[in-house]
Amino acid sequence: MELGTSESSYPGSGNWEIPIDLFGSKKHAGVSRGVLTFADEFGNIVFRVNRHPPSPNLLPLPEDKKLLLDASGNPLFSIHRYHNGSWKCYKGDNDGNNELVFRVKRTLKTLTRVELEVHFHGERSNDEGCDLKMKGSPFRRSCSIYKDADLVAQSSLMYKLHQIYASRGKFRLTIFPGTIDHALIVALFVIFLSGRK
Repeated sequence: MELGTSESSYPGSGNWEIPIDLFGSKKHAGVSRGVLTFADEFGNIVFRVNRHPPSPNLLPLPEDKKLLLDASGNPLFSIHRYHNGSWKCYKGDNDGNNELVFRVKRTLKTLTRVELEVHFHGERSNDEGCDLKMKGSPFRRSCSIYKDADLVAQSSLMYKLHQIYASRGKFRLTIFPGTIDHALIVALFVIFLSGRK
């Protein structure tokens, strides 16, 4: 799969020259409490994450399924988490019948740190190497996504000046200029947040 942008029309689907900030929260006006949303700097929802019950005819049965939706509610990615600490992401809303975009496997899990490897479908003929790496602490909402040695995206809690404790309820996801689709980065970050489970 090429890492280029998709032809979708949601904000962030183009090739930008400057870093883009998205603000994640489970408390956003007009959205049910507990639904994770990603908004732009003006407070407009760009992406939304919904929990979705997995289909019983999908084997092996995922432990958890989430849908990444655009601002209009159109499904972009279906994220499936399995019992063995791996994830698969498909295009659109499906039960594994559509195009596999990438798979993720956990390579390190400690009390404070998680590392994940991302393998795009069709990029390599074997399991040698990975396409992206994610490292950080899901509890602190701190994640760095790398392509080789290049930083692709980074997240952090929203600290204010002279603030000792920052709420984990709101965080910033900065996506650096490049050719990786912003929706794909958000899907990876959603996977990272559940990486400690």
